[in-house]
Amino acid sequence: MKEAKFKILIVSGIFPPDIGGPAKYAKNLKEEFETTGHQVKVACYSFWERKLPPGLRHFLLFLKILKNMRWADFILALDIFSVGLPAVFAGKIFHKKTIVRVGGDFLWETYVEKTGHLIKLRDFYAQKPKLPLKFKMIAWGQKFALQKASALAFNTLWQKEFFEKIYNLSPAKTFLVENFYGKKTKEAGSSEQESLSEKIFLFAGRKIKLKNLNFLEQIFALLKSERPELKLKLETVDNLSAAEIQAKTKNAYALIVPSISEFAPNFIIEGLSFSKPFILTKECGLAEKLKEIGIFVDPFDQEDIKNKILFLAAKENYQAQKEKILSFNFSHSWRQIAEEFLAIFQQL
Repeated sequence: MKEAKFKILIVSGIFPPDIGGPAKYAKNLKEEFETTGHQVKVACYSFWERKLPPGLRHFLLFLKILKNMRWADFILALDIFSVGLPAVFAGKIFHKKTIVRVGGDFLWETYVEKTGHLIKLRDFYAQKPKLPLKFKMIAWGQKFALQKASALAFNTLWQKEFFEKIYNLSPAKTFLVENFYGKKTKEAGSSEQESLSEKIFLFAGRKIKLKNLNFLEQIFALLKSERPELKLKLETVDNLSAAEIQAKTKNAYALIVPSISEFAPNFIIEGLSFSKPFILTKECGLAEKLKEIGIFVDPFDQEDIKNKILFLAAKENYQAQKEKILSFNFSHSWRQIAEEFLAIFQQL
């Protein structure tokens, strides 16, 4: 029996030559779908559209989506609010199935960034802080997209179960599609980093408040006098190519992400292909999956983070962590990810 071929509209905030996780995700999915005979179009914001205020930029993307509605068999939107909201609206109008990939929480992330209130994700929903009108509008839009989408794809079981509870989502419409996990590189077993005079703990990501970087810098400042070889390096991924990030990851001693809450940081996942030991917030969707191979910290506990850094700085501990990661052989290809999205659509 001939396998069905579909016309798929991917909606993403950015797309190459833009640099960033959503651009990489959209590009790789497009290539995998096309390799297996499906037709793909991508709708995304232009550079100048991203500079426009919310609402206006959403409307312009909505118009781009509408142009492809008669053509597409289904829509795949790569976030909840920025692209998921207009995609779900368009899908409802044209009675097209819309799958929304849920990689984060735009409401909580925006609240933390704009207010500076460093509140954990779970505490944000438990305490329900009073929201100004702007945030109430974001909350409405996020809730609409989550509840009205045909299906939701989460990258961790932790996030899937959390959102089901918070937004009263039916488990019948929620699915797990994990991030890309590459295979180990040839350099994965290298031990040269252990003997370097400087031990660089690398963070690569967006320098936003929820990443808790000021707190991390304070900790390394305290360590400077007793352990001057321990260095912290912060890199902004928006300014680096994928190859540059890989090179910096390969040359780092260890990776560190002390966010007040996280979902499934690709920086840590990509570091696994080099068998890089890492320190990661325990308020994270990866804590269960990587609990046997990683070092997890309380993002608000200075002593905990400091002690874990010193623990990993010891040669024997570093090597032990490296061996654990070398034995972690889980992989999840772009082909598998594409197939899982197709399987979701065929169940709708």
